[in-house]
Amino acid sequence: MDPQRMPEALLGPYRVLDLTTERGFLAGKLMGDMGADVIKVEPPGGDSARRLGPFYHDEPHPEKSLYWMAFNLNKRGITLDLETADGRELFLRLVKTADFVIESFEPGYMDRIGLGYNVLSAINPALVMTAITPFGQSGPYKDFKTGDLVNMGMGGFLFVTGDEDRPPLNISFPVSYCHAGAEAAASSAIAHYHRDLTGEGQFIDVSIQECIIGTLLAVTTTWDLNETNSGRGGPIRVNPQTGVRTQSVWPCKDGYVTWTLMGGRPSRNNSLRAMAAWMHEEGMASDWFRGIRWEEQMAPATLTQELYDGVAQEMGRFLMTKTTGELYERAVADLLLLAPVSTAKQQLESPQLLDRQAFVEVNHPELGGKLMYPGGFAKMSAWSPRISRKPPRIGEHNVEVFCEEMGLSRQELATLREAGAV
Repeated sequence: MDPQRMPEALLGPYRVLDLTTERGFLAGKLMGDMGADVIKVEPPGGDSARRLGPFYHDEPHPEKSLYWMAFNLNKRGITLDLETADGRELFLRLVKTADFVIESFEPGYMDRIGLGYNVLSAINPALVMTAITPFGQSGPYKDFKTGDLVNMGMGGFLFVTGDEDRPPLNISFPVSYCHAGAEAAASSAIAHYHRDLTGEGQFIDVSIQECIIGTLLAVTTTWDLNETNSGRGGPIRVNPQTGVRTQSVWPCKDGYVTWTLMGGRPSRNNSLRAMAAWMHEEGMASDWFRGIRWEEQMAPATLTQELYDGVAQEMGRFLMTKTTGELYERAVADLLLLAPVSTAKQQLESPQLLDRQAFVEVNHPELGGKLMYPGGFAKMSAWSPRISRKPPRIGEHNVEVFCEEMGLSRQELATLREAGAV
């Protein structure tokens, strides 16, 4: 058995050949978290995604892309030109030792270069091959070119982003690629279970558009129940029955909190009464405010804009006297429907996340220091997903894979490098 493999891990005995572009990086990363031996295959000179920022210390360099590093942890790295005969021959040899292949090229590309599923499965019938594309391998849109913005739009996600009186906004991070990568990893694991039962591999067709659609089930439910768009409007929402504009994000002394200023349900009524009592304790509740009948007047069916604005003004002044920590501590004690809107810095300092080791430092000798990454995605009693390997440098494991494991001599590898195959 390959010494790189960890048989005690969830996917420890298994090997993944990762051919993905940035729209599929997360799939291999998650499988690496579960202990699989993931070999990231890049073209000679490195993947184009290495030019994506942000960069370590803001220095653009293919070995300093923080985007690349974040999604390529727990992988070994080799270079291989699949469009050369030598590159294809080496890849086919690797396929004999692999359990999974993940790719995110355009539909038909792998077939055109002679590395389609029919070819690979003839060599390794137990192989699970997963393809990630914008619209899948079939249908009238299958050959359309997209980016994350188009993926999010065509998947319907932009319908719930931005303000109600402005055009939709894209989230400033390639979220569609994350959903596709996660579903590709999950689908591959399900196919692996089938293989364990039957001995048969299979081809998996992942459509990014369909992955995005799958995230919007709550949106359609909210529309069916309330005839409201659960996303549009940001922190300001309009009740479709009464037309009252309500607020969900509030400024406080050192940041923001989410706070539901609405009655009508027992939990909301109790939350409003508890907040009003706290304000009264500190002398910040007027006589008018203390006279409000929360259950009756703040229910959606009876709430007026004038009453809401008056309560919001008085309560907003109170929130501005408290820090997010003070508000959250009281929220836990009194069951207030309130929570901090955490910044990245606050997440890193969260006692809850620190206790669970949600973030881990990974040593980067080539950078002369350590970088902080999110830890494993789950806690399990037997063997938990974890970070066990830093992201690879360009061709870092060429000698290890091609020479030490596949048996090529150093001279043969040098000749292939000169020919542009690796």
